[in-house]
Amino acid sequence: MAVGNHVENPFEFVLEKFGWAISGIGRGRDEAQRAAARVEPHVRRLEAADLKDALRKGLSDFAAARDDVVFIAIIYPLAGLGLAALAMRMDLLPMVFPLVSGFALIGPLAAVGLYEISRRREAGETVNWMDAAGVLRSPALGSILQMGLVLIGLFALWLGAAYAISQLAFAGAPPATVAGFLHKVFATGGGWAMIVIGVAVGFAFAVVALALSVVSFPLLLDRHVDLDVAIRTSFKVVAENPRIMALWGLIVAGSLALGAIPALMGLIVVVPVLGHATWRLYRKAVGPD
Repeated sequence: MAVGNHVENPFEFVLEKFGWAISGIGRGRDEAQRAAARVEPHVRRLEAADLKDALRKGLSDFAAARDDVVFIAIIYPLAGLGLAALAMRMDLLPMVFPLVSGFALIGPLAAVGLYEISRRREAGETVNWMDAAGVLRSPALGSILQMGLVLIGLFALWLGAAYAISQLAFAGAPPATVAGFLHKVFATGGGWAMIVIGVAVGFAFAVVALALSVVSFPLLLDRHVDLDVAIRTSFKVVAENPRIMALWGLIVAGSLALGAIPALMGLIVVVPVLGHATWRLYRKAVGPD
């Protein structure tokens, strides 16, 4: 039997309108969240004193959670040593330094767990090394991983450039011994050309990595913002504070170099201090919501 047009009773009418209202609120909330994710945070001007304070607070964070963050940070030098050993076994001795030094390009990704510990400690929470895994429950995990892939891609580009530069000194015939390698590098014109060009190109990669990541990872972890907004904010921090960011880059590079001297083991302390200090610097560089 054909069914004619149904006339709603008052109860059905109220339910229908209530359902529309609820769905409208959901859409409005989604739209509001998407709009909020596109809002670019305010960037502050920094002074040298801000770097000093960020390092002081980073050291304090390290001291407060020393046993826990050392456990996390030991992965960094072990990974660097593993890469170096792999290069030597594969007769890629000229790539040892680019591998170890370029590993710093993905340091901000490795430090995300440290940012989480600093964030929780700043909120007055008791922290331990397992809190670093809180990043895995972050709503921003997808964006953090995408940002990590950007840095990994930059690292791969650096290795490709370093390999091409190494051909200046070794011309496709890598040295068979460490002594032969050192002689080629420091006693030939090609070796010195490789050093000068390699340092210049490596500096360019380091500047790009710094501009990309100086606040992007902490910002993604701290607020609901899109990845491109986080990257643009990071570039803005550098553009607004070129002198201070250059000084910060020198501090990071110098600290990593000092930490690398005793077979990279100094990085067990250097990496967490710099990681915590980076979170504190983010707080100073990016204004509140």
